[in-house]
Amino acid sequence: MALGFFSPASADMIYKPINPSFGGDSFNSNHLQGLAASQNQHKEKTASSSQTTSERFLSMLQSRLYSALASQVADAIFGPDAQQSGTLVFDNQQISFLNTGTEIHLTVTDSNTGEITTIVIPTLN
Repeated sequence: MALGFFSPASADMIYKPINPSFGGDSFNSNHLQGLAASQNQHKEKTASSSQTTSERFLSMLQSRLYSALASQVADAIFGPDAQQSGTLVFDNQQISFLNTGTEIHLTVTDSNTGEITTIVIPTLN
């Protein structure tokens, strides 16, 4: 009679995630992002892709002019020569402000629709 020792086969199975978001190797992130981008069927339309060069230029110019106007309003309210109250009209908008000492009340009125937006800004004394 032969005696044999049989040991059960041991197989250590260890799970290691691939995605670095779940503890996987951080070097996989670029590869996974590339795979996701290549499978993405959704293509977002950008506003600039449908505009002509002159339309883009006019849009940027308008944005810069509005930014300069906003800076002038901010200087009139908060600048070194700040005014207590004032009204500024441009296009179809009227901007009025009043500094009460503790708050600044800013009112924007759209003359086309009659819509009024009021913003109250607390001042730091």
